[in-house]
Amino acid sequence: MKSLLSYLLAGLVFAVSSWVVHAAELQVAAAADLKFAMDEIVEAFRKIYPDDKIDVIYGSSGKFHAQIQQGAPFDLYFSADIAFPRKLEQQGFSVGPTRSYAVGRIVLWSNVRDASQMTLADLADPAIRKIAIANPHHAPYGKRAEEALRSAGLWERLQAKLVQGENIAQTAQFVQTGNAEVGIIALSLALNPVLAAAGGYHLIDDKLHEPLEQGFIITKRAGNNPLASAFADFISSQESRAIMIRYGFALPDENAAQ
Repeated sequence: MKSLLSYLLAGLVFAVSSWVVHAAELQVAAAADLKFAMDEIVEAFRKIYPDDKIDVIYGSSGKFHAQIQQGAPFDLYFSADIAFPRKLEQQGFSVGPTRSYAVGRIVLWSNVRDASQMTLADLADPAIRKIAIANPHHAPYGKRAEEALRSAGLWERLQAKLVQGENIAQTAQFVQTGNAEVGIIALSLALNPVLAAAGGYHLIDDKLHEPLEQGFIITKRAGNNPLASAFADFISSQESRAIMIRYGFALPDENAAQ
């Protein structure tokens, strides 16, 4: 009996230790424009790795960049501006090179006006009192919004109307909640079912601003985490690419996706 009990306990210890070895966790920092696309990608990834844990935090690319420099425990970092992860790579915070995953677009969006019939020039209309953009100092979409408004000769004229979100998701929320009549937001957010049902959008000419090339890294913290490498590879899969295209992103080597 004693030997049988010892055998059963040994088997239990082995089973538990095997689960500990094989179960893994990922902490992902992702730009807010990825919210809806990344949620679907993670859901698809979990079907392949059902026992592992993937947590995604969405926010400002610039703020995540600073947090990783200060030791924040992220395994992957997806930025709306590829310059941020490239800087971290140069500073030794990544394993492997920065990978490009998408090019974003900015749009005018409103749930109280027909934004599909608007242009940037319409923002000067006195009837529009508040315009939401992301903070240009740390949010890439805000920086591109500023560039587009400057190119259109509107930046200085609109200063009194501008309200700034900490990231592009909060910017969209300002419009949703009536704190602004119009916003310059990410196309990927305007295409999600909730916002799409609430209002149309106008695609801003990308010649008015620098490209929104986006990139990601596996951080140094995740250098020995196979799940991080697996998720990074999954981003290039046909399934992930199809999701990204559906949310309005242009992709590296897009001909291959088609």
